[in-house]
Amino acid sequence: MITIGIVIFPNVEELDFVAPFEVLSYINKIAPNSTNVMLIAPSLEPTQAFNGLKILPDASFETAPTLDILLFPGGQGRIEWMKNPLIRTFIEAHQSETTYLTSVCTGAFFLAEAGLLLGKEATTYHSAFDELAAYGVNVVSSKVVHDGKIITAAGVSSGLELGFYLLRELFGVKLAQEVAQKIEYTIDINSL
Repeated sequence: MITIGIVIFPNVEELDFVAPFEVLSYINKIAPNSTNVMLIAPSLEPTQAFNGLKILPDASFETAPTLDILLFPGGQGRIEWMKNPLIRTFIEAHQSETTYLTSVCTGAFFLAEAGLLLGKEATTYHSAFDELAAYGVNVVSSKVVHDGKIITAAGVSSGLELGFYLLRELFGVKLAQEVAQKIEYTIDINSL
């Protein structure tokens, strides 16, 4: 089973984390026990997202298990949280164990702030390209950009593409395409 941790924080953009959560969890309806997708927050207290959705995390930074994939969504809250020492400590504690470090939208700034995107190709929300480039990142205008163990996705709805990209990498084209058909999302898995 692949353990995937999605980091949430106050004022996270809902679709940034819900879209990959849905795609990466749905595979279990086809191939049971394929993934364990968890929401991880600074504490176990309810977290309120940018548009008002209240979320109960599965784990805190202190109680998070070993992770195969670590995913950072973006949103207005990232401006404060990307510089928070708790985030940096959490990334440092888990980066070596992960197969992939990933982001959606402005979640890329969590990886950039930790120095993990320096000299790498990455993407983010289109209006934040210049800001990300200032971190020494080669910014690419694409839905999904894969550079080593780093996989970044563009703005908001691109979390769907990130989810399918990860399914393809982990479980193959056929299973990823089946998940897309089941959730009625049209995508060419091979073109990701």
